[in-house]
Amino acid sequence: MTGHIVEFKQVMVVRRDLGMGTGKIAAQVAHAAVMGAEKTKERKREWFDEWFMGGQAKVVVKVQSMEELMEVRKHAENLRLPVVQVQDSGLTQIPPGTTTCIGIGPAPSDLVDKVTNSLKLL
Repeated sequence: MTGHIVEFKQVMVVRRDLGMGTGKIAAQVAHAAVMGAEKTKERKREWFDEWFMGGQAKVVVKVQSMEELMEVRKHAENLRLPVVQVQDSGLTQIPPGTTTCIGIGPAPSDLVDKVTNSLKLL
């Protein structure tokens, strides 16, 4: 699959300022992935179908603060991309209602890249 162009992808953007452990981050990213897929399936069925049939590409990137996360969210929303925001239930490591990450897409890769290309991989 060398040189394969991913037409659709989903990107999860995680806050690194919360001190979440690896398992906690994995669970939060999973929430964002499922919520984002459901939202896209509901609102942009053709995007969901293309992404799903194309292997369900997912990328996880990081930001350093809530402010940075909200800037990314606003940029994605301005491009009319599906965005979901994950708030923790507060049962373990962080206070209830804390926003841990957002999910963008599944959506066309070229649009998602406009928002997340400058962010570093988690």
